[in-house]
Amino acid sequence: MRPDILNPLFAEVTALKGVGPQLAKPLERLGLARAVDVAFHLPSGWIDRLPREELDAADVGRIIAITLTPVNYRMGGSARAPSRVEAVDAKGNYVTLVFFGGNSGWAKKQLPLNEPRWVSGKLDQYGQELQIVHPEVVAPEAAEPGGREAIYPLSEGMTSKRLAALAAQAVERAPELPEWIEPSLKDRNGWPDWREALARIHADPADARARDRLAYDEVFANQLALMLVRGAARAKKGRPLAGDGRLRDKLRLPYTPTGAQARTIREIEGDMAQSRPMLRLLQGDVGAGKTLVAAMALLIAVEAGAQGAMLAPTEILARQHFETLQRLFSGLDVRIAILTGRDKGRGREATLMGLHDGSIDILIGTHAIFQQGVEYRDLGLVVVDEQHRFGVAERMMLQAKAKVAPHLLVMTATPIPRTLQLATHGEMDVSKLDEMPPGRQPIETSVISEERLEEVVNGLARHLSGGGQAYWVCPLVEESEKVDLAAAEERAAALRARFGERIGLVHGRMKGPEKDAVMARFASGELGVLVATTVIEVGVDVPNATLIVIEHADRFGLAQLHQLRGRVGRGGGRSVCVLLRGGTLSETARARLALMRETNDGFRIAEEDLRLRGAGEMLGTRQSGEQTFRLAPPEKFAELIGAAHADARLLVDRDGGLQGERGAAARVALYLFERDAAVGLLRAG
Repeated sequence: MRPDILNPLFAEVTALKGVGPQLAKPLERLGLARAVDVAFHLPSGWIDRLPREELDAADVGRIIAITLTPVNYRMGGSARAPSRVEAVDAKGNYVTLVFFGGNSGWAKKQLPLNEPRWVSGKLDQYGQELQIVHPEVVAPEAAEPGGREAIYPLSEGMTSKRLAALAAQAVERAPELPEWIEPSLKDRNGWPDWREALARIHADPADARARDRLAYDEVFANQLALMLVRGAARAKKGRPLAGDGRLRDKLRLPYTPTGAQARTIREIEGDMAQSRPMLRLLQGDVGAGKTLVAAMALLIAVEAGAQGAMLAPTEILARQHFETLQRLFSGLDVRIAILTGRDKGRGREATLMGLHDGSIDILIGTHAIFQQGVEYRDLGLVVVDEQHRFGVAERMMLQAKAKVAPHLLVMTATPIPRTLQLATHGEMDVSKLDEMPPGRQPIETSVISEERLEEVVNGLARHLSGGGQAYWVCPLVEESEKVDLAAAEERAAALRARFGERIGLVHGRMKGPEKDAVMARFASGELGVLVATTVIEVGVDVPNATLIVIEHADRFGLAQLHQLRGRVGRGGGRSVCVLLRGGTLSETARARLALMRETNDGFRIAEEDLRLRGAGEMLGTRQSGEQTFRLAPPEKFAELIGAAHADARLLVDRDGGLQGERGAAARVALYLFERDAAVGLLRAG
């Protein structure tokens, strides 16, 4: 339960003076629903207003603050013409104040003749004339002497001045809190107390020590929460699952596992043999062989007399895993079943009965496998694929199906940089598949301007005539499935005009059976090209598909481009990825595309993605149900995470965790930064 001392901060935003239903709307658009949200909505920059007694051409290009007296109006003759107000400073130097938009009445009201006004704005020179375009104007009694003004991220209907006033109110509600940072660390960095840091950053956005202190606090609370989660999970009574090898020894693999696969399987086998539940994250680049590792873990569970469940984010991926494991386990005494939201009637009932009586050893499926009514006889291992698509709550619901805490293996094909591992999976042991299976060739990647689209289509024609197949990923138009779908339909129609009915289309709005039918036609070779929107995961393994074209590749993030590219290169032959780019590129887009052309290494790409996009954006796209970072700026993240991790470890190992004086302060920090929910959830689980 949240400590009472924090209640004023967690009041609704309407508790702030002057915030009614009308002002609450732009605040809501910014995600500011409570006073604490306003307090944590930090300035993104600032304006330095230079106080001046008189005008000086040397200040051209700077923002100045000066007292001026209007002496003449030069209003435009039409609604579109600018309004000009001639004014003088205390020494009689002239400047023209320019207002566009034709609102001469407003200019006259703000600047009555012969009455001094405090004016601030950027001083420009037009010919021989000094001028300020759209200056800020206030009466002399409300005048400010210049100085630093905070600039905030805004939405329509909100100004930085208004937000600054609301932030000041929110900070007033913030209590003095006991110190949770280890004293020597705080002293070494010269950090202020928490409340002082909050007040200072709103007053002076350039205050680096205040900003670093607040960022550190949030990262520290995150690290502490993950350590407590890990401790709670480790303290749960699990049970050892020691396989006897009878199933794995009979497995006939078409290839020898890589050294990384063999090492990871040994790590998992060691974890599962312990009485405390395994908590392991398996990172593997696209095509590195995570499925084989998961299969071995599932066989260990079955050999030990338990059941295994594998959770996939989409029906396509679940069915692909089901078919892969069926082929892999052919000839073994292992019963596998699949359960998705599509399964109904007698088939579903038979699966549920088999789970309950233990005649099904391994269940593969989507969210359906942890819903109400699904009961396992003896669930011992949970495998979560593409874990970033699931929240903590969903993982816990599946784990709760076990009588005692099951072993947990979560997998991701999106390599996570080291700094983000600590932030997002600090409670887990990490295994990394950093080798590719033998025979896999690097995918050749080329970047081509969209102006050469016809050449690309002609290349596609040659590819198809040679018996190849291809994916064509449609442009990411905007965050709108409807608009993306329209673009995909248009591209599919254009390609059908050239290639006839060999073109298939899949998108997120198709129903499961319809989507599966198109996928099956592509997998069988009946279709030559699969056109797809980006809202679905093209999870079909088609070794004959050795070409992928990605339109408007400059609009995609590195991680997404790398994932899409990984749809080809699944056979032993040469594969090609064509990145179609727009006419004008930002520096970031240019850097992304250059890196994609240069390397197939997903781990290197992930590190570069972190550098180009920052932790904030990467974490902002993490799984639902997990808190993102609001105060930790991306450029500081890597610098702070190590110290925060070490400090949290010190608190847990040396200072008694949440017991004692510092522990009580840290408990308040967990509630302040809303890291308490995940801890409570995992403890309950």
